[in-house]
Amino acid sequence: MELPNYAYFRGQIVPYAEAKVGVLTHALNYGTAAFAGMRGYWNPDQEQLYLFRPLDHFRRFLNSAKLLMMAFDHTPQSLTRVTIDLLRSENYRRDVYIRPLAYKADEIIGVKLHGLRDELSIVSVPFDRYVSNDTNAHVTFSAWRRIDDNMIPARGKISGAYANSAFVKSDALLSGFDEALVLTQEGHVSEGSAMNVFIIRDGVLVTPPITENILEGIIRHTSMELAKRELGIPVVERPIDRTEIYLCDELFMTGTAAQITAVTRVDHRPIADGQMGPVTARLRQLFDDIVRGRNTEYQDWVTPVYP
Repeated sequence: MELPNYAYFRGQIVPYAEAKVGVLTHALNYGTAAFAGMRGYWNPDQEQLYLFRPLDHFRRFLNSAKLLMMAFDHTPQSLTRVTIDLLRSENYRRDVYIRPLAYKADEIIGVKLHGLRDELSIVSVPFDRYVSNDTNAHVTFSAWRRIDDNMIPARGKISGAYANSAFVKSDALLSGFDEALVLTQEGHVSEGSAMNVFIIRDGVLVTPPITENILEGIIRHTSMELAKRELGIPVVERPIDRTEIYLCDELFMTGTAAQITAVTRVDHRPIADGQMGPVTARLRQLFDDIVRGRNTEYQDWVTPVYP
C-alpha cells in the first residue's frame, strides 16, 4: 500500500513520518481506539474528488469515540473541513480511502477507559477495490461467531473488536474464499468480516436489523434507501437464518471499503444461477454514479474537495 505524505496529528497537518506514537500507547496495547472509514471518489471528467457522506461518517465516528468515554471539541463539520485540507495537501487525482482514528494516547500500563488523554488523527491513502473479486465473490460461513453488544459494542467501530474480524477474514482467505459470513450466538446471520449483508428473496430486500450485532453501516443505509426510492423494492429488516442464504435469489455485502460486493457462491452452493443478480447490478451502477457526482439528484451526499 502506498503511504500518505501527510497526516492530521495532534491538531495540525504534519508530514506523515512525524505522526508517531510510542509502543506503550494505551490504544496499541489494549485496543482502546475507535476509527472510521471514508472514501473519496475521483471524477476525471469534472476533475473533482468527492467525499461520500462525510458528515454521516464523522457523526458515527464521534459516537464510536463516545462509547470509549472520549470527548472532542470537533464536530462532523469541522472534521470534514480538516479532511478536505488534508486531501488538498495530498493533491490526489484518484480514488482514496480516509482513516480517522480516535485513541487513548497515554503511555501507561493498566486497563481502563477513564482518566486518559484522548487524541485524534486522520490519514488518507490511494485506494481501489477492497475485495478484488467484487462482482463474483465466493464466501463461506465462518466458524467464528460475531461479538455481542454486551461484550464489545458492534455498532461502534472499536479497534479492539476487529480482532474478531481478523480471525474471520484470515481463515476465509487462507481457505480459498474471498470473504466470510458470520453468525450471531443465536445462529442468525450478522455480518461479513467487516461488511453488512443483504439478500433478495421473492422480490424483497432483506437485511439483519441493528440488534443482530451489526455495524450501523452508512453504505447499508444508502443501499436500503436506493432500493426503495430508485428500484421500488420493499426493504425488510429481520433476522436471517443460515439456510435462507442458500435459497436466496441474490446476495450482496456492503461497506465503505467493500462498496457493494456481489456474492455468487456460498460454500459449495451457487446463489441462484451463480451470476450477479439484476438488483445488485443496478445498485452498483447507481452507487457509482452517485459517489462520483454524476447523479445530480444526490448531490447532497457528496462533498467536493477541490474549489
